[in-house]
Amino acid sequence: MQNLKKNISLPLLTAALSLAVFAIIALSISDNQIHRFDDTLMTWIQDMESPGMTRWMELFTWIGSGLPVVAITLISMIVLYVFLGHRRELLFLGCVIAGSAILNTLLKLLFHRARPSIHRIIEATGYSFPSGHSMAAFSLYGGLAFLIWKHVPTAAGRVLMIIVSAVFIVTIGMSRIYLGVHYPSDVIGGYFLSGCWLATCIWFYQRYLERISLPH
Repeated sequence: MQNLKKNISLPLLTAALSLAVFAIIALSISDNQIHRFDDTLMTWIQDMESPGMTRWMELFTWIGSGLPVVAITLISMIVLYVFLGHRRELLFLGCVIAGSAILNTLLKLLFHRARPSIHRIIEATGYSFPSGHSMAAFSLYGGLAFLIWKHVPTAAGRVLMIIVSAVFIVTIGMSRIYLGVHYPSDVIGGYFLSGCWLATCIWFYQRYLERISLPH
């Protein structure tokens, strides 16, 4: 019983719950049961349209795109390695980002969901579900928040770090809906799938740290 409690930790429970919610969203999309939710939320977000808001959303969608994500990831790895002397963290962050990208590619090919075709402000290619920008943002900023957490000395600093991470994650996802290239369920599904993957990576990472810390 003690070993069971040790193995079923918070990250593992979080991963299971996130996967369950993602599965519900995926099934709703497959059965065409989620269109009313998508249409309502998309209309509400797109009603905010203005020249200034469009520039803001274009900026965040660019931040969440391939090249900036790669650049931020590499810079973070350099900081972790050079200034903090962390090597295991490099592998953890690399697995989180790479695994998220692979999952996104495979699931887009599986679901073949077409992108929205009405009121597009920018153009985007490929399939719609789940949102790659949302998955990348959640994996990157969630992974960084996990790694940096123990190095922030104050509670206020940790709260600020979580708020900043959440703002980037939510705004990048929202930008994809605002710009008309993703349905809300694409974005929310991407969040929960990345949440599942990140929590799974955290669980394995913590088990690894426990194993190497045991006396030989």
